[in-house]
Amino acid sequence: MLYSMYEFSRAALMPWRTAANMTRRSLRAPWNPFGDTLIGRSTAAAADVFESITRNYGKPHWEISPLELNGKLVEIKEEAVWADSWCQLLHFKRDRAQLARARGIKVAEIHDPKVMIVAPMSGHYATLLRGTVEAFLPDCEVYITDWSDARMVPISDGRFDLDDYIDYVRRMIREIGPDVNVVAVCQPGPPTLAAIALMAEDEEPTRPLSMTFMGSPIDARKSPTVPNVLAENRPFSWFRDNLIHTVPPIYPGGMRRVYPGFLQLTGFINMNFERHVDAHQQYFNQLVSGDGEDAEKHRRFYDEYLSVMDLSEEFYLQTISDVFQKHKLARGEMTWEGRPVRPEAITDVALMTVEGEKDDISGIGQTQAAHDLCENLPDRLREDWVQPGVGHYGVFNGRRFREEIAPRMRAFWDKHAQRQIKKKAA
Repeated sequence: MLYSMYEFSRAALMPWRTAANMTRRSLRAPWNPFGDTLIGRSTAAAADVFESITRNYGKPHWEISPLELNGKLVEIKEEAVWADSWCQLLHFKRDRAQLARARGIKVAEIHDPKVMIVAPMSGHYATLLRGTVEAFLPDCEVYITDWSDARMVPISDGRFDLDDYIDYVRRMIREIGPDVNVVAVCQPGPPTLAAIALMAEDEEPTRPLSMTFMGSPIDARKSPTVPNVLAENRPFSWFRDNLIHTVPPIYPGGMRRVYPGFLQLTGFINMNFERHVDAHQQYFNQLVSGDGEDAEKHRRFYDEYLSVMDLSEEFYLQTISDVFQKHKLARGEMTWEGRPVRPEAITDVALMTVEGEKDDISGIGQTQAAHDLCENLPDRLREDWVQPGVGHYGVFNGRRFREEIAPRMRAFWDKHAQRQIKKKAA
C-alpha cells in the first residue's frame, strides 16, 4: 500500500513539476528581461530547487570520459562481460593501442593489474562509485558489479538472497580469472569475504590475488554507529513488518516484495537532515547569484545521490539478521547454502583494509576485523590504513581518495603482483 501511495503522490506532483519547468525555462530565456531581475532569478531558482527534489530519478549513466595521458586521449568502452538476472559485470575497456601510444610502449608491454570493484547493493546504483572507477582507470583494467533494481526484475526470475549474492561474487571472480584484485566497498564486505573464503577452502585456481575492504561492516559490533545501533535495538520483526512493501504492477517486478529505495533514501537524508537542507539553501543562493560552477557540482552530486534502487525482501532481511544483528561472520557462524564459511582457510590472498577516521556508517574497527578473521594469513600479506579526516563517502571518493588512498591501494597491488610473478617463476 505504501509503495502505491508513493507512486500516486509522485504522479500527483507531475502538473506542479511541469509548471516549475515552464517557469524556470521562461525566466531564463534570453528574450525575457524579467529574468535578469532579483525577483526573476529568485523565482527561477525556487522552481529549479522544487523540480530537483520532486523528480523521479532513474538509473544514472556512467558517462566515463576518455582518459588523457601524456597529452593523448584514450577511449573507454563500457561492456558487459557477464550477466544474470540480478547483476551484470561491467568492464571499462580502454583502447589498448591508444593506451600504448600514450605511454610510448608496445601493446604487448601493457601488464596492468585487474581490479574488480564489488559495488554496494544498499540503495544506490553502482554509478555512485564513478569516482572510484575513474581513479583506477589510468593504470588498471577495471571491472565493477552493476546490481539490478529489484523492481525491474520480473518475479518469474526468482528470489535473491545473501547466499545468492555470495554465489554471484564468486562466479564473477571466476569470470575475470586469476590474479584479480577484488575491492569490496561498504556493504559487500561480509559476502565478498565469504565468497573468497569458500574459494580458498576449495583451492580454486581463480581465487583472487588480493582483497581490499573499504568501510565495510565485517564486524558491526565494533565502534557502533547510528545505523548499527538502530539495527541492534529494533527487533527483526520491525524491519520485516515496516520496511518491506510490494512493487506496483506498473513495473516489470510488479508484486515482488522489496525494501523500497525511497525508504532507504529517507533514512540516508534523516541521518544528516540539516546538512542536506543547508546544501539546498546554498544551491538556491548559487542559482540566484549566477554561480554556475558550484550549482553544477550540486546538481551532479544530488542527481546521483537521489537515484535509488529497491532491494529484494530476502536479501535485505537476511543482511539485517546475519550481518547487523547476529554478526554471524564475526562470530564464526556464517554459512553459505548450509556450508560453514571459514575465513581462516584464506592463506595466500593478500588483505588490505581501509577505514575513514570520521566514518559515521562503518565505525573504526569494523573493517579491520577482517584481519582477525583471516587468522592464518601471514603478516607480510596484510595491510591496514585509516585515512585521516574523511567520512564514509571519502573512503572511496573525492580528493583524498584520489590523492592518498588510491595510490596506496595501487602500491599494495603492485607489491603482491611481484610476489605472484616470483612464485610462478619458482
